[in-house]
Amino acid sequence: MSTTLIIGASRGIGHEMASQYAAAGDRVIATARDAESLAKLRALGCEALQLDVSDPASVSGLAWRLDGEKVDTAWYVAGVMCSRANAQTPPTREEFDRVMHANVLGAMQVIPQVAPLVEASKASGGGRFGFVSSEMGHISGVASSGAWLYRVSKAALNMAIASGRHSYPGAIFVAFHPGWVKTSMGGDSAPVTVQASAAGLRSTLAHASPADSGSFKRYDGSTIEGW
Repeated sequence: MSTTLIIGASRGIGHEMASQYAAAGDRVIATARDAESLAKLRALGCEALQLDVSDPASVSGLAWRLDGEKVDTAWYVAGVMCSRANAQTPPTREEFDRVMHANVLGAMQVIPQVAPLVEASKASGGGRFGFVSSEMGHISGVASSGAWLYRVSKAALNMAIASGRHSYPGAIFVAFHPGWVKTSMGGDSAPVTVQASAAGLRSTLAHASPADSGSFKRYDGSTIEGW
């Protein structure tokens, strides 16, 4: 039985991933912030851990809670949106801290704790570590300054992934654009369902080879050139 770890499964894509992996027969360890979300994950058959990626103290204890684990597939899904202001409006210190803690610092705290467990996997081709990023953090493809704090946070996340992978050659690191997804963040007009996004992300990461480590892909498997 494969072991899958999902960081940020309270709602949206992360929760749907937990549901799909559990239904496929994986042993799923999933994190959420609050008791209600943890209960929903347990109802899916997941092992639920309380974790708030925006709180460094909460994240710092993850390693001992996962002590002895070998993780075949890990996901960092956690993230928050900013106020969507453009570059004509500076972010407040509070909003900057909120977005950067969840989208960047949380991932940078999780990687050193989880990547060694992914390297320990005996999965074919090596363990896989997927990160839900966004094309909004794709520097060479930026078309506007809308939601510029979110853009900056995802660009920073991409650098954390691209550089961090070099310290863990036994793990396959892949950054993903999940599509414009119909979630609380994406809104009701988004064209991609959360079910389709989660399924595509799972399939694309499952088929990733060591040569794909450090790549930036869309949920449908296509590659985003550059970062």
